[in-house]
Amino acid sequence: MDIKNGFVGSVGNTPLIRLHSFSEETGCEILGKAEFLNPGGSVKDRAALYMIEDAERKGLLKPGGTVVEGTAGNTGIGLAHICNAKGYKCLIIIPDTQSQEKIDTLRTLGAEVRPVPAVPYKDPNNYVRLSGRIAEEMENAIWANQFDNLANRLAHYHTTGPEIWAQTEGKVDAWITSTGTGGTYAGVAMFLKEKNPNIRAVLADPMGSGLYSYVKTGEIHIEGSSITEGIGNSRVTANMEGAPADDAIRIHDQECVEVVYRLLREEGLFLGGSSGINVAASVALAKQMGPGHTIVTILCDSGSRYQSRLFNLDWLAQKGLSPEAIATA
Repeated sequence: MDIKNGFVGSVGNTPLIRLHSFSEETGCEILGKAEFLNPGGSVKDRAALYMIEDAERKGLLKPGGTVVEGTAGNTGIGLAHICNAKGYKCLIIIPDTQSQEKIDTLRTLGAEVRPVPAVPYKDPNNYVRLSGRIAEEMENAIWANQFDNLANRLAHYHTTGPEIWAQTEGKVDAWITSTGTGGTYAGVAMFLKEKNPNIRAVLADPMGSGLYSYVKTGEIHIEGSSITEGIGNSRVTANMEGAPADDAIRIHDQECVEVVYRLLREEGLFLGGSSGINVAASVALAKQMGPGHTIVTILCDSGSRYQSRLFNLDWLAQKGLSPEAIATA
């Protein structure tokens, strides 16, 4: 019998989906790892599980303890689910710029949620740094520290990467995804490069992030801003350090929005903005590489977490964005 052992046993082993319209358009096989089908609804379930179990193995997290994290949403949701399954409490520090759907979900799951002003990482009151200080002041608590906790990228080195390799039977030419903590991108890139150094590892990045310029020039340089949540960074995290990166592709919000709505209308997939960035970047990479290649990316989470924004036409219009291509003079 194929029976999973609770929530924890259900994390991972997600399908790899051929994105028909985008594959036909480019002549490449564009494949999306369906991480929105994890039991907590996102790719972050994997990192959340590995970080908690790493703390358990090290004796840092004891029965009845609290897991504290600064997160833009999905890692917090994964942590809250796993804390419930394992009997821990969960405290989430979240930027107040994140969607209400994420905040409401965290509270429904029983996490204590403290929204704080969104300030740069260099500010001591940045949500990530604040969460670390709060954890230090508590008894029987750990700071998940997803950005610099290497258990994050190990989750993807040990699970996501091998799954992709097996699902494609090793026939993969490129790996591309956006990154916030760096865990998903780095873990998979490191695994696949070990299997075949010729596989291209490419970073997808929104505007407002410094990682595109870091890959291109070796220096962090930030331009513009983006409506996307939970991806992009103004620093190189411990999870990203040493990760192979052959190139980077930057995607603007309008292109992301168009792709998100195409995924819904043409593929039947209701996905969030990070998936829009990833698929748009996959298409751009396919056009660079030419027909006949297999490109794998991540379909991170459901569009239901962004319904009041990304799928609200009035909100998009206020941002100068549209589901359809905007004509330019």
